[in-house]
Amino acid sequence: MPLTDAQTAFLNDQRIGRLATADADGVPHVIPVCYAVADQNLYITIDDKPKRQQDTPLKRLRNIAENHSVAFVVDRYDDQNWSRLCWLMLRGQADILHQGVEHGEAQQLLRGRYAQYNDMALKRHPVIVMRIARVTSWGPLA
Repeated sequence: MPLTDAQTAFLNDQRIGRLATADADGVPHVIPVCYAVADQNLYITIDDKPKRQQDTPLKRLRNIAENHSVAFVVDRYDDQNWSRLCWLMLRGQADILHQGVEHGEAQQLLRGRYAQYNDMALKRHPVIVMRIARVTSWGPLA
């Protein structure tokens, strides 16, 4: 099910989403992430910010290596006007890109959305690509 124009616009208007992964046993792991969307794919890069103490790969990368099924949610909350509440959930399969054309294009998209990435050496970091298979939304996305 492809993203509609309204769903794509909502995704592009938001700055942060939540990525849900699960390990081989189905144990869930949810984290906030920066992202970009293009051609029915969602891209998330690993960046230079310290996230772990050891050389162990991040939990989200370990989970995707074990279980490619992922979900991603963005939402809008308005404490003053609940008629504006809405959310959008994507489901699909994720892969980890370490190099190549799609890796470079994804990081270029992410640099375009987040100026903070321009000062980071992203080329050496993996990119998570979610191949969007299902889209569900609720509320007024506009």
